Amino acid sequence: MSTGLAPALTGYRPNEGSFTVYKREQSRIARRRLYPLTAFYTTYSLIVTLLGLRSGHPWIGMAFYLAGIPVWSLVEYLFHRYVLHGRFPPGQGLIRRFLHERLDPLHWEHHERPFDGWHISGELKDILPLFAVAAPLSFLFPVYTLPALLAGVVQSYVGEEWLHYFLHFGKFRNRYFRHLKQYHPYHHSPRGMETGYGITSGVWDFVFHTGYPKPVRKSLFESGGNSIRVRKMTRSEASRLFRERFKKR
Repeated sequence: MSTGLAPALTGYRPNEGSFTVYKREQSRIARRRLYPLTAFYTTYSLIVTLLGLRSGHPWIGMAFYLAGIPVWSLVEYLFHRYVLHGRFPPGQGLIRRFLHERLDPLHWEHHERPFDGWHISGELKDILPLFAVAAPLSFLFPVYTLPALLAGVVQSYVGEEWLHYFLHFGKFRNRYFRHLKQYHPYHHSPRGMETGYGITSGVWDFVFHTGYPKPVRKSLFESGGNSIRVRKMTRSEASRLFRERFKKR
């Protein structure tokens, strides 16, 4: 990523040296939000995994656990595309009002301020209601089947949240992670907002035809993203882009 990309994405124009201080502060905020989520779901995942390994079918349990990785990657893609970039218009009734007030403004602030620690990642409470329903239901089946699958899903969720954190704040030497760090910021640009929904992988973008255009992919792969210039996205522009997309639905 070019040195000028971060300020361009945030609209933040700091004095010399102050952007580093700003990022350091925001990274601490983002980490504090991730600790409870990580501790809770990792503990659950470890307990279920141990139960599965102690059952009479440890290899089946491991297979179900590992299947949770691609399952989560699909859930991640669909949630990002249709919920975080979705449209929940106001209306009568508690459910419609809740969806409009909680989900409509949930994601565009992250697009406006990609380095804001309060909008980088989720919190424990975000999917806890779904988990509270799914976990007991999964135990209607043997522990080495659906419970193991759910354990793999929630652990993959934890991994995805930390990966997203590092895509905004971390530095990588690994080629794969360096590519992801170049791939993801383009999604924060005005041209990339309706493409590149996959965070951990671009597989589902390929399957559902929401990948970046070929010239963009070529630039990301061949030049490490240095030839891509992303102009500033202001608060009003981020809001307008989301609303223009909503009108198409």
